[in-house]
Amino acid sequence: MRVTKQEHAALVLEATGKLLVVDPGSFTTALVGLDNVVAIVITHEHADHWTAEQLSRIIERNPGITVYGPSGVATAATDFDITVVNPGDTIEVDPFTLKFFGGQHAIIHDSMPVVDNLGVLINDTLYYPGDSFFVPEGVEVDTLAAPIGAPWLKIGEAMDFVIAVKPKRAFGVHEMTLSVAGKTMSHGRLKWATEQGGGEYTPLEPGDSLDL
Repeated sequence: MRVTKQEHAALVLEATGKLLVVDPGSFTTALVGLDNVVAIVITHEHADHWTAEQLSRIIERNPGITVYGPSGVATAATDFDITVVNPGDTIEVDPFTLKFFGGQHAIIHDSMPVVDNLGVLINDTLYYPGDSFFVPEGVEVDTLAAPIGAPWLKIGEAMDFVIAVKPKRAFGVHEMTLSVAGKTMSHGRLKWATEQGGGEYTPLEPGDSLDL
C-alpha cells in the first residue's frame, strides 16, 4: 500500500491499483483525475476536511463509490449519500479495511461546539486520527499521520500523542495553518517524539508518497 500526502488533511491511499481518498477539504488543491477510487473517508464535518466541490469531482469520475463519515458529516453533507460509521466499526471495501476510533473532535474553545470526529486505521497499517489525539488502545500502529498545526493544537500535545501511539513510522499532516518556519519547527518536534518510541519520522510535502 502507498500513501500520497496532499495539502493539509487529505491523503490518497493506493493498493492493487485502487484508491481510497481521506479528507479532501478546502485547504487542499482540487483533486482531479483520480480514477479507480473505491471509497472516500471524511473524519468530520469541518470544511478543511471536505467540500462539496471536492466530493463532486471524485464521485463524477467514480460513480457509485461510498462516502464514509460520522453522523455529523451526514448532517452537513445533505447533498451526498453518506454512510454513517461509528467508533468500533470495521468496514471492508476491497482492497481496504477501515477501522474507526474515537468519537469527538479535539476542543478548540469552550465557545465552540465539539463535533463528531473519527480516526481511521487503514489495512491495520496507517492510522489517521482526524482532528483528535485519540490513541487506539490495543493497536500497534505501523504508520501514523500526525497533526502538526491547528487552532485546537499546541505542539506539546501533538508530541505527547505521538509518544503515546509509539508508531514505527510517522509523518505530519494538517500543516496549512503554519508558516514555513512553523512547519519546520513542528516537524522537528514530532521527529523527536517519534524517535522516543524507536520510530522514524518523514516530513512529507504535498505530492510525496510513502510505501507502507
